[in-house]
Amino acid sequence: MHAWPASEVPALPGKGRDLQIHDTATQGTITLAPGPVARIYVCGITPYDATHIGHAATYNAFDLVQRVWLDTKRQVHYVQNVTDVDDPLLERARRDGHDWTELAERETALFREDMTALRMLPPQHYIGAVEAIPGIVPLVERLRDAGAAYELEGDVYFSVECDPHFGGVSNLDAEAMRLLSAERGGDPDRPGKKNPLDPMLWMAARPGEPSWDGGSLGRGRPGWHIECVAIALDHLGMGFDIQGGGSDLAFPHHEMGASHAQALTGEFPMAKAYVHAGMVALDGEKMSKSKGNLVFVSALRRAGVDPAAIRLALLSHHYRADWEWTDAVLAEAVTRLERWRAAVSRPDGAPADALVEEVREALSNDLDAPAALAAVDRWAQRQLAAGGDDASAPGLVSRTVDALLGVAL
Repeated sequence: MHAWPASEVPALPGKGRDLQIHDTATQGTITLAPGPVARIYVCGITPYDATHIGHAATYNAFDLVQRVWLDTKRQVHYVQNVTDVDDPLLERARRDGHDWTELAERETALFREDMTALRMLPPQHYIGAVEAIPGIVPLVERLRDAGAAYELEGDVYFSVECDPHFGGVSNLDAEAMRLLSAERGGDPDRPGKKNPLDPMLWMAARPGEPSWDGGSLGRGRPGWHIECVAIALDHLGMGFDIQGGGSDLAFPHHEMGASHAQALTGEFPMAKAYVHAGMVALDGEKMSKSKGNLVFVSALRRAGVDPAAIRLALLSHHYRADWEWTDAVLAEAVTRLERWRAAVSRPDGAPADALVEEVREALSNDLDAPAALAAVDRWAQRQLAAGGDDASAPGLVSRTVDALLGVAL
């Protein structure tokens, strides 16, 4: 599966700073200092509907991570999946009378268009669950043969008790895990499971649903968590720098994935940092496909909203914060974009060397994008009020905003 085109990232003078970021597992801020190549895995979409603002906010956060690392002169090895077969996708296809593969392909194509418009840097490997199945089957067989998985009426479940570190990503107690498991695709009440929290690794073929050859597992399809594990281990290996996604993925998805990988390899941890973006609300409720209260990026674009303004609206909130999308949020972003463009359009400018370092400092401090925006606002105010005699300043500001914030002025 192919990703989307990459926009050019301008080079800035000097060198960026190592990223300090909040780690869900330790509940604190850690400094990441990767080697020459930084490694990141971000969980992708289940393509049964278009990209909404909540999606965009999550991918914007991890786009900033890439930009901070690139500014430190590192390479970035970024991997993202597409869950192109899963219950929600099949249910939506049945509801609307569509072929599930055509639905997945159409919505994935629209996601690529939205990511391109928002100037999100693409992953080097963009992998669908279906194409990963040949690599998933051997991992499930290994877990079963090692006693870390068991069969139940043809399905194969992972035994969470085989991983001594289970629970260390989300830091939740058993009751909270059980409640979230029931809400987020698990089946804690199924009779016969060794532990209510045990997640499915391989679902035996069901009538009327797609299935694939699973070797000794029989025909079926993979569970949600093992999909990402297979892709991450294949392309990044253990101990990569960041496992990322929305905060609703901390449990069960990232918790279970970490345990799968740790049981398979005997190594700990799967990722050095588990980084989670906050949720975006609309009219007081979390924006989600199940609720149908969505603001689509593609709809905003069709209405003539500049994608740079959408991006500035996302950047105006700290990535870990839960926040609400409103018309006022977008209006403020449109005004900010107009002000910045007016400021950099002047031939001479107020000195901007300090601004570069202010933006770098803000983003290295747990991706504090609002602080970075405030720094550019201050420069723009000086520029529009009095200007200056530095002919290179407007260009430097444009390159800084482009390179570090992904906004084209």
